[in-house]
Amino acid sequence: MRTLPTPPASRDPLARRRLGALLLALVVLWPMLVIAEFKPQALLAPGTLRVMGGFLAGFLPPALSADFLGLLAHATLQTLAMATAGTALAFVVAVPLAFAATRSLSISRIGPGPGRWRGGAMRTAVRGVLTVLRAIPELVWALLLVRAFGLGPGAGVLALAITYGGMLGKVYSEILESGDTRPARALLEAGSGRVAALGYGLLPGAAHELASYTVYRWECAVRASVVMGFVGAGGLGQLMDQSMKMLNGGEACSILIVFLLLVLMADALSAVLRRWLR
Repeated sequence: MRTLPTPPASRDPLARRRLGALLLALVVLWPMLVIAEFKPQALLAPGTLRVMGGFLAGFLPPALSADFLGLLAHATLQTLAMATAGTALAFVVAVPLAFAATRSLSISRIGPGPGRWRGGAMRTAVRGVLTVLRAIPELVWALLLVRAFGLGPGAGVLALAITYGGMLGKVYSEILESGDTRPARALLEAGSGRVAALGYGLLPGAAHELASYTVYRWECAVRASVVMGFVGAGGLGQLMDQSMKMLNGGEACSILIVFLLLVLMADALSAVLRRWLR
């Protein structure tokens, strides 16, 4: 007599493990929410809703006067210029640091000798510099540099260059290390220089990912440039801060609309550049 195949079990064999992971996440997350004083129910309180409704009603209609639109256009250009110049300077900072921190480009590690530990110590020091650069947020750097440069986008450009230089350098080094490093090692063992090993051994396989991440960082810099304006670094953020202090909701609404369009434009341009780099 022919036996029928046993039907597959309808119960998920990993259900207990997933439930345990969910409970563990809740146990860890709940104290964090309490410490952060996260109380979303406060948004639904009648008094809060009245205050928020009155505040949002002041945003309409948007300010469209010729004088204000001129200021808005200038602030938008400042924001774009700050993001672009800051990312360009960060690239200049990141490239030599990433070059020095990339282990696959180290000649001293090929063979034994006193240079091996010196090379390792140098890479550790460079990675420490990258950690220091990216450890302090660009907003904090902008707050400090405004004291030296005065109000305006100059402080924002340097703040982006410092923080994003550390970020780009770290990720560049990791991208170069994560690919196939055998061509670079073969070139170094054959007597080639480090620059040639980078250009012919590592970049061909990592160029697209490096360029894609750089474009993504520029996109993030556009958003960061607006936020840094609130500490006096110029651009849309500074104009928004002034409008909010003057309780001019119409101007704040116009700035928010332009900021939204600017972010959408940055996203679209980033997507186009990524497709072009494929």
